Parts: sequence; C-alpha cells; structure tokens
Amino acid sequence: MKGVRVDPVGKTVWAQGGATWGELNRETQLHGLAVTGGVVSTTGIAGLTLGGGLGWLMGKYGLALDNLRAVELVTADGKVLRASRQEEPDLFWALRGGGGNFGIATSLEYELHTVGPIITGGPIVHPIERSREVLEFFRTSTRSLADEHMLFASLTHAPDGSGTEVAVLVTSHCGPLADAERAVRPLKQFGTPILDAVGPIPYCDLNRMLDANYPKGAFNYWKSNFLAELSDGAIATMIECFARCPTPMGQFLVEHVHGAAARVDAGDTAFPHRQEGYNFLILAQWMQASDTSRCMSWARDTYERMRPFFASGRYVNYLDDDETGDPVAAAYGPNYRRLQRIKAKYDPTNFFRMNQNIRPLA
Repeated sequence: MKGVRVDPVGKTVWAQGGATWGELNRETQLHGLAVTGGVVSTTGIAGLTLGGGLGWLMGKYGLALDNLRAVELVTADGKVLRASRQEEPDLFWALRGGGGNFGIATSLEYELHTVGPIITGGPIVHPIERSREVLEFFRTSTRSLADEHMLFASLTHAPDGSGTEVAVLVTSHCGPLADAERAVRPLKQFGTPILDAVGPIPYCDLNRMLDANYPKGAFNYWKSNFLAELSDGAIATMIECFARCPTPMGQFLVEHVHGAAARVDAGDTAFPHRQEGYNFLILAQWMQASDTSRCMSWARDTYERMRPFFASGRYVNYLDDDETGDPVAAAYGPNYRRLQRIKAKYDPTNFFRMNQNIRPLA
C-alpha cells in the first residue's frame, strides 16, 4: 500500500494509504513539486491528511486536507467509494478533517505545487536561559509573516541524548531564495545562538530534519490545544513547566498557523480551526517503562497549568485518549452535528470506532 504516481503535467499525485510523507515527497520532488505534508518524514500521509495536516507549506498552500482532490474509501459495508467534490461530496467534506471515522482510505489524490527542490529552512538554537526572549521574539515575528514563511518555536532537548535544554526557532520559506534570505535575516540576527543552521536546503531534507526528535521505540504521550494568544502569562507558564521535564526527551512545540490555512471558512471542511494563531503541543517522550508515570503526570500537570490560556477547540491529530468530557465534539465545534449525520449514513453501527470517534447521530 505504498504506491505513489505523479502527474507532473497536471500537477497531481495519487498515493496509496500506507505511504509516508518521506516516500511521497521523494517522488514529487523528482519533478520539483510538493504538497503540504507533515514535518516528520515517517508520518503516514492518510492519518495526517484526514485529521488536518499542519506542515511547512501550509502558510502558502493550506493544510494537507486543503490540497486533497479525492479519496478512495472502503466503507463498513465493504463498498469501495470515490469521494471528491463531484462524487459523494458530503463524504468528501467529512473526510477533510473527520479522521478515520468513515472507512479505510486506500488511496488519496492531491494537488501539487511548484516547490524546490531547494528551499530555505532549518533550526536556530539558543540557550535555554534565553527562553523568554526567544518566545517573545517568536510572538513578534509571527505577526507579520509572508505566506511562504513558516516559523515554529520549541523548548526541547538536544537530540544527541546529552539532556541539554535549548530554546529553538525552526523556520522554512518556500519562496525564491533571495526573498527567503531577506525574510530569515531578522531570525539570524536575533540574539547569540548556539547553532544557526538556517540556509538553502533540499525540501526532502527539511521534511526529515526533525526525525531524530522522534526515535523509534520511544514511549509517547501528547497533549495539545490551541492558544487564544501567546501572552506573557502563557510564555512564563511554559518556561516554568518545561523546567520540570522529567526526562531528556520531552519538549514543547508552538506551531504558528497563518496564511492560506487561515483563509478558509470554518464550515468549508470538517476541520474548523481556521483563525490565525498557535497550537501548543506537549510531547512527553521516554525510553524506560519505569518513567511512564512521572512523564505522563508532567504532561497532564502542564496541560492543566496552561488551561487558562487555551482557545476553544482541539486538533484531533494530537488528541490523547484519556480526556474528560467530549474532546472530539469540542475539536469539531459547529461541524460536529453534520459529521454525526454523515457518520450515520456511511457507518451507522460505528464499526470504525477505534479512533477520535464521531458517534453516529441516532
């Protein structure tokens, strides 16, 4: 289930559901083309797209789901359907954000864009003692980014296993190299970084740049929410909580959403979170089972301390399975009722329920 077929003339790609973003990017970049995908190359295309799809190109070209043209889906009754704007349009609407609730996505077709093969990007690493200044600079910078320019911030540990805590700005720019050089100049001039690796980089390398932060075999427990704003209080709380991280693998990631991803109406797709802003992600990671309790407790405590700064809604791709209340309904907000009706049509018995489950409307 890893087939990938590129149409360089029509600028589309068809890929089977088992393909990863690294595999898809490898084929599309042979033609200087790309689509918004994940920021880790080993992430599967289907799960990321059906839940939303934040990525390096979303400012310019929207989320992964915004570039979806069609999905081949096996439904609970064994039918094979093609969903697109013209065929099963309600189902296609639901698949763009509704996750794995409606069937098994055996293949997906995307619109492609001219990107690379060389773009601009990379990390700039600062001492952890400069966390406040880094996050404040990040907040100011994200108020005026061009669509082509992406910027994330992270409080994390060096991936070499040393346990060194660092504050990182990670950026990409998919426009002309001269424009990108001007755009990233303020980042490169800010502070006294430990490492500045921002420069021309193959798009495929950018897509796997963060892979080392997500090692195979690690335990993971994630919690996240959108932020109403990156306030001084939110910044101070992040710094205080990160200082208590119990292992040398945990991290906080602040993802900025803007541009094309924020210019879609909330009801145009099942994914309703279209306002410009930030998503805050707590990543508890550890290698030893004996660390499970304290790592999960740290993530939960951080989440509760950050709760006063959260906006409404959730990103379903980051939902954990021990939430109180109904986080899935909260994630979809005003779109949830419509999703329930579509679920009742295509999966009335809730056969596909081992997921961020949308209950069929009775």
